[in-house]
Amino acid sequence: MIAYAKPFLKWAGGKRQLLDQIERNLPESIKDTKVINSYIEPFLGGGAVFFFLQNNFTVKNSTISDINEDLMITYKVIQKHPNEMISELEKFQKEYCSLKMEDRKEYYYNKLRTPFNELSVTFKSENKTDWIKKASLLIALNRTCFNGLFRQNSKGEFNVPIGKYENPKICDSENILSVHKVLQNTEIECGSYKGALKKISKKSFIYLDPPYRPLSENGFTKYSKEDFNDKDQKELAREVKRLDKAGHSVLLSNSDPKNTNAKDNFFDDLYSEFDVQRISAKRNISSNGNGRGNITELLIKNY
Repeated sequence: MIAYAKPFLKWAGGKRQLLDQIERNLPESIKDTKVINSYIEPFLGGGAVFFFLQNNFTVKNSTISDINEDLMITYKVIQKHPNEMISELEKFQKEYCSLKMEDRKEYYYNKLRTPFNELSVTFKSENKTDWIKKASLLIALNRTCFNGLFRQNSKGEFNVPIGKYENPKICDSENILSVHKVLQNTEIECGSYKGALKKISKKSFIYLDPPYRPLSENGFTKYSKEDFNDKDQKELAREVKRLDKAGHSVLLSNSDPKNTNAKDNFFDDLYSEFDVQRISAKRNISSNGNGRGNITELLIKNY
């Protein structure tokens, strides 16, 4: 049985539940041939769409990027040093799961979250030991924190409290090795989406999954210390129109403002010359759990 690579992080706003609808909205040439010559994804996050395409299509060239340095360092570590990461995660798994629930809190804050925030690394300055430590801590935190949420404050510090999972799977060695294989023919970058899109040299299929425009004032869009507001959404739309003129195929996801305001045509107006579809999804639309339910999201394509 083939071990398919899947997202190794839980990620707010992940696209796993929408993969069938995204597949139906791929360019016809890709659906017919099952081949993607060049794939670009500059708002990578957990990478659900990237892994789905890698598992189900022949992707000849792919480039993935995100503005979150810690996230992209983790992808690089899995690409280059998977066994060393597995050793670190196995240690965290053994230590954390051997503790009683009341002792896990001290371990979480003192052995995982504080060391993660104190360890300063950059994507451009590779330090193998520090990179492996930082990436392993990120996965361990993601598996043990509240709701598997990745959130940073304005200082770039991970600030999610501990979760209450009885037996979290901190080390999924089989999937890490599967992800490692997928990443061998993938270019991994770190930076703004503008930088990634300006480097495109040949006709490509581009999937854009920016931080969603919030449906309420309490909406969560902070996956890194940088915000993404309406001005940024408009700048992204201008970039999509530039890509369209250059002959690229672009698929974009975002929230549907009409869930909370039927008169809000923000995206309909912004992408009026493209195909704007409303698809069903299950999301939290308020800060409390009672706000979870079926809503619509947008898929926007230029083909």
